[in-house]
Amino acid sequence: MAGAYDVVVIGGGAAGYTAAMFAARDRFRTLVLERFASGGQVLNCEHIENYPGFPDGVAGYTLGPALQQQANNAGAELQMSEVTAVRREGDGVLVETDGEPVAARALIVASGSRFTALGIPGEAEFLGKGISHCASCDGSFFTSQPVAVVGGGDAAVDEAAHLTQYASQVTVIHRRDALRAAAALQERARANSKIRFRWNAAVRAIEGAEGVQRVMVEDLATGTHEPLAVSGVFIYAGLTPNTEFLAGLVPLSAAGQIVTDIEMRTGVPGILAAGDVRAQSARLLAASAGDGATAAMAAVRYLRTGVWPR
Repeated sequence: MAGAYDVVVIGGGAAGYTAAMFAARDRFRTLVLERFASGGQVLNCEHIENYPGFPDGVAGYTLGPALQQQANNAGAELQMSEVTAVRREGDGVLVETDGEPVAARALIVASGSRFTALGIPGEAEFLGKGISHCASCDGSFFTSQPVAVVGGGDAAVDEAAHLTQYASQVTVIHRRDALRAAAALQERARANSKIRFRWNAAVRAIEGAEGVQRVMVEDLATGTHEPLAVSGVFIYAGLTPNTEFLAGLVPLSAAGQIVTDIEMRTGVPGILAAGDVRAQSARLLAASAGDGATAAMAAVRYLRTGVWPR
């Protein structure tokens, strides 16, 4: 027999826990399904500077559990499960997990995204043996060693700066001739003598023996390739939304993100989305929390009225 809830939230990040807190405060029985740990990818961030209320910044491993505690204090429950499928059942939905299924009158999908793979030789072979997506988790393994960071957005530049605490040299490899990161992050990186940049370049292979020893870098202007000796590669080359379990249930964008209206509602009654899993997300932590609050308010209105605008 499936557990029955008023609201089920898939994902325990800023969007998911904010949604759960608001729904639970309105006394709707609320469950959060999270497959990893409280906070989601927030836990990978050593220092978050752009979340309101923390003038000196906050560590992700501090903020993540705090988000969960606030939702729990409001009455939301947490279940560590991986969602495998979602289907309509009557006026609600049935969420299939790697444990027991869960029934919900309303569903808020806040499952976030995962780092996109480069799809190059050596990437799968050396994952966990020199390849990482988390500088705050693995940076200390590369003390006094050269590393490469692939990407040019906020995550790449912020993590490159963090890696300079350990690595002898950090090379940021970016496909363009300018970074996409926030200006404050760019200024800090450019002022750091341990960070250098390879512009208009792409990693085409990762090579080594027991662990990573070098990357093959292509100069996109000339087409030439040359090796770069590194012991670690930190990949931040975009995000892929975690939406596979929806299996065509709701409209998705070409990039696989969930299409919603301004109130986070999908085209399917009772199903909403919040955070960077949805199309046109700002992909900022503060914006994800706002999405979660908006989605919960819309879900509560639906549960009380049964009305889902077309």
